[in-house]
Amino acid sequence: MKQENKQESVENAEEGQKSDSNKEYIETLQRLQAEFDNFRKRTEKEKFEIIKTAESDLITELLDVLDDFELSLKYTKDEGVKMIYSELYSLLEKRGLKPIDAKCKFNPRYHEALIKEVGESDGVILEELQKGYTLNDKVIRTAKVKISKLEECENE
Repeated sequence: MKQENKQESVENAEEGQKSDSNKEYIETLQRLQAEFDNFRKRTEKEKFEIIKTAESDLITELLDVLDDFELSLKYTKDEGVKMIYSELYSLLEKRGLKPIDAKCKFNPRYHEALIKEVGESDGVILEELQKGYTLNDKVIRTAKVKISKLEECENE
């Protein structure tokens, strides 16, 4: 009888070890599945960011071409040039490009003051020297502007 009890306790111990081993395998498998899922999500996000950055770089380079078109439109009446400019501009707008407003008060986040001129009020934009743009609400080129500043007294 003692032999049978001993045999049963050995079998119970082996089953307990198998059960613990199975639990460990299941936990390891669940952990690996979660890690893989996180890896997949992270790589998708990185892929999206790489595409977005590449698109941003290309659009930034195209801004010089856009400036050249705007300059040529000042001096020509050619409808073909106007049409090409319009198509390029609408394509860039679809990608999220927006011009920065230069008819407002100076904001260093959106504007770069190249020239300061004495005026009646401080920080008013007098002239836009180069257009600035945002791409998907991120500034990719600040607007180059001329601003007014109050006259300072030198007798102090």
